[in-house]
Amino acid sequence: MDFEAYQKLSRKTAIYPDKDSNFTYPALGLAGETGEVIEKVKKLVRDKSSTIDEEFRREVKKEMGDVLWYLAQLATELKISLNEAAEENIEKLMSRMERGKISGNGDNR
Repeated sequence: MDFEAYQKLSRKTAIYPDKDSNFTYPALGLAGETGEVIEKVKKLVRDKSSTIDEEFRREVKKEMGDVLWYLAQLATELKISLNEAAEENIEKLMSRMERGKISGNGDNR
Protein backbone atom coordinates (compact mmCIF):
# COMPACT_ATOMS: atom_id res chain seq x y z
CA MET A 1 0.00 0.00 0.00
CA ASP A 2 1.30 3.46 -0.81
CA PHE A 3 0.78 6.60 1.24
CA GLU A 4 -1.89 8.02 -1.06
CA ALA A 5 -4.04 4.89 -0.77
CA TYR A 6 -3.52 4.76 2.99
CA GLN A 7 -4.39 8.43 3.41
CA LYS A 8 -7.65 8.01 1.48
CA LEU A 9 -8.70 4.74 3.11
CA SER A 10 -7.82 5.81 6.64
CA ARG A 11 -9.88 8.96 6.22
CA LYS A 12 -13.01 6.82 6.03
CA THR A 13 -12.39 5.83 9.66
CA ALA A 14 -11.75 9.38 10.90
CA ILE A 15 -14.41 10.33 13.42
CA TYR A 16 -13.57 13.29 15.64
CA PRO A 17 -14.93 16.75 16.46
CA ASP A 18 -14.95 19.25 13.58
CA LYS A 19 -13.38 16.83 11.12
CA ASP A 20 -12.17 18.68 8.01
CA SER A 21 -11.44 21.82 10.01
CA ASN A 22 -9.62 20.51 13.08
CA PHE A 23 -5.88 19.88 12.78
CA THR A 24 -5.45 20.03 16.56
CA TYR A 25 -7.11 16.69 17.28
CA PRO A 26 -4.89 14.60 14.98
CA ALA A 27 -1.79 16.59 16.02
CA LEU A 28 -2.44 15.76 19.67
CA GLY A 29 -3.20 12.15 18.79
CA LEU A 30 0.07 11.93 16.85
CA ALA A 31 1.99 13.11 19.89
CA GLY A 32 0.19 10.63 22.14
CA GLU A 33 0.72 7.64 19.86
CA THR A 34 4.37 8.55 19.32
CA GLY A 35 4.70 8.53 23.09
CA GLU A 36 3.23 5.02 23.17
CA VAL A 37 5.90 3.81 20.72
CA ILE A 38 8.58 5.35 22.93
CA GLU A 39 7.00 3.77 26.02
CA LYS A 40 7.30 0.32 24.40
CA VAL A 41 10.98 1.00 23.67
CA LYS A 42 11.55 2.21 27.24
CA LYS A 43 10.03 -0.98 28.66
CA LEU A 44 12.10 -3.08 26.27
CA VAL A 45 15.25 -1.42 27.59
CA ARG A 46 14.11 -1.76 31.22
CA ASP A 47 12.68 -5.27 31.14
CA LYS A 48 14.46 -7.09 28.32
CA SER A 49 17.88 -5.44 28.10
CA SER A 50 16.91 -4.03 24.67
CA THR A 51 16.46 -7.54 23.24
CA ILE A 52 13.96 -7.30 20.40
CA ASP A 53 11.63 -10.27 20.08
CA GLU A 54 8.50 -11.03 18.05
CA GLU A 55 6.18 -9.82 20.80
CA PHE A 56 7.92 -6.44 20.81
CA ARG A 57 7.77 -6.20 17.03
CA ARG A 58 4.06 -7.08 17.04
CA GLU A 59 3.20 -4.55 19.73
CA VAL A 60 5.33 -1.69 18.40
CA LYS A 61 3.97 -2.30 14.88
CA LYS A 62 0.44 -1.72 16.20
CA GLU A 63 1.51 1.56 17.78
CA MET A 64 3.35 2.59 14.62
CA GLY A 65 0.13 1.99 12.71
CA ASP A 66 -1.64 4.35 15.09
CA VAL A 67 1.10 6.95 14.54
CA LEU A 68 0.60 6.59 10.80
CA TRP A 69 -3.18 7.00 11.15
CA TYR A 70 -2.86 10.25 13.07
CA LEU A 71 -0.17 11.51 10.69
CA ALA A 72 -2.47 10.79 7.74
CA GLN A 73 -5.36 12.66 9.40
CA LEU A 74 -3.14 15.63 10.20
CA ALA A 75 -1.87 15.71 6.63
CA THR A 76 -5.42 15.57 5.30
CA GLU A 77 -6.56 18.37 7.60
CA LEU A 78 -3.65 20.49 6.34
CA LYS A 79 -4.27 19.47 2.71
CA ILE A 80 -0.84 17.85 2.46
CA SER A 81 -0.23 14.71 0.44
CA LEU A 82 1.72 12.08 2.41
CA ASN A 83 3.23 10.90 -0.88
CA GLU A 84 4.52 14.40 -1.60
CA ALA A 85 5.80 14.82 1.96
CA ALA A 86 7.68 11.50 1.69
CA GLU A 87 9.11 12.39 -1.72
CA GLU A 88 10.27 15.82 -0.57
CA ASN A 89 11.83 14.32 2.55
CA ILE A 90 13.82 11.79 0.51
CA GLU A 91 14.96 14.53 -1.88
CA LYS A 92 16.14 16.62 1.08
CA LEU A 93 17.97 13.69 2.67
CA MET A 94 19.60 12.61 -0.59
CA SER A 95 20.77 16.18 -1.20
CA ARG A 96 22.29 16.30 2.28
CA MET A 97 24.00 12.98 1.73
CA GLU A 98 25.42 14.08 -1.63
CA ARG A 99 26.75 17.27 -0.03
CA GLY A 100 28.17 15.45 3.00
CA LYS A 101 25.66 17.14 5.33
CA ILE A 102 23.61 14.13 6.46
CA SER A 103 24.90 14.56 10.02
CA GLY A 104 24.66 17.71 12.04
CA ASN A 105 21.98 20.11 13.20
CA GLY A 106 19.53 22.44 11.55
CA ASP A 107 16.89 22.16 8.88
CA ASN A 108 18.80 24.11 6.24
CA ARG A 109 22.07 22.25 5.93
